[in-house]
Amino acid sequence: MTLISNLTQLSPPPSTTPPPSNWPEVEGILGVRLPSDYKEIADTYGPGTFCGYLHLYHPAGATEWVSLTGPMPAAVRTQLEQTRAQGDPSAPCDPQDLFAIGVTDNGEYLFWITDPTNAPDTWHVAVNEARGTRWYTHDGNLTDFLTTVLSGRATIPMFPEDFLDHGPVFTPARAAPHQPAATQPHHPATEPNTTLHTQDVRTRARDHGYNVPERGRVPADNIDAGKKSNPPAETR
Repeated sequence: MTLISNLTQLSPPPSTTPPPSNWPEVEGILGVRLPSDYKEIADTYGPGTFCGYLHLYHPAGATEWVSLTGPMPAAVRTQLEQTRAQGDPSAPCDPQDLFAIGVTDNGEYLFWITDPTNAPDTWHVAVNEARGTRWYTHDGNLTDFLTTVLSGRATIPMFPEDFLDHGPVFTPARAAPHQPAATQPHHPATEPNTTLHTQDVRTRARDHGYNVPERGRVPADNIDAGKKSNPPAETR
């Protein structure tokens, strides 16, 4: 497995070390143990973006929509299940085994393949196409995926051609961190109450000027717009 030192040499972390996450609390909220390499990445880099394009979910994400313990992982899984029910078998495994760990500016999602669930350090990585059915799978952990992609040794077909034009730069998030909410459990196999139905998201996204396809996965920015226009009942 690729060591984090290879990643930090390639893409230096912030000069100020971010505060470590309370991993027992985070794993308790999620109801699952997390890969040790991810926890090392999160504690080394903090919330932020690689190449100004790839946003990793983090327990201290700037908003709940980029927080590891926020509603997005379950919302994305629900979309994948609905897409499969509509006749699209392109996902590399059962959507219940996919845990969204990041998102790109174009709406592609980065996933862990959580099989077996009780062995997180063996989880591999997958990426799906924002507005299509293509998938890319990586036979390695998140550290290895990031190092391989940021070094240019692997090309993600759905990423833009200029992905590395400005180098493998990590940019820390500027907004105040979003803290995990222990009162809102988000087990990988559980859909939270804050998740909108996909058709509701499509309708609200169109109302806000987005061009949303009739079928398939709704990009992340459209989900965000739908949720902002219809906040969960407990926050109204």
